[in-house]
Amino acid sequence: MAVVRFEPLRELAALQNEMGRWMTQHSDSSGPGNGSSWLPAVDVEETEDALVLSFDLPGVEEEKMSIELGENVLTVSGERERSSESSGDGFYRYERRFGHFSRSVTLPTGVNEEGIKADYSNGVLEVRVPKPEDPKPKRIQIGRGKKATIEGKARASKA
Repeated sequence: MAVVRFEPLRELAALQNEMGRWMTQHSDSSGPGNGSSWLPAVDVEETEDALVLSFDLPGVEEEKMSIELGENVLTVSGERERSSESSGDGFYRYERRFGHFSRSVTLPTGVNEEGIKADYSNGVLEVRVPKPEDPKPKRIQIGRGKKATIEGKARASKA
């Protein structure tokens, strides 16, 4: 029997991903690729010093993308336009999605927004979010000038 480390953020991200895909798939009755909305795939990787979010956005122009951060939620949104309409007899199906998209990922508390960097290359938007600093213990003095002190140890939150 193997011991598996429980990582609630990974489980929550997987659930959010599946629910988003399910909602997008079932909110559109006319089938994929009709031009209403779609949900890009995202990989979330944790490195030693950052969270790296990689969004698959092939065919999306950089000018049509927006990245916003508010209340620990990073939102990537934009639009992918169909380059041409096919109405010939030889075209059987549309599977690539076009239209507006929006994808939100909850970040840990205390993220420094000035340190967030984004790069778009070969259809992949990579957003690097520096990890927040762990809280440091604070020494508190008791009384007025007495030598007795209480030391505390900080624990990193798993939010």
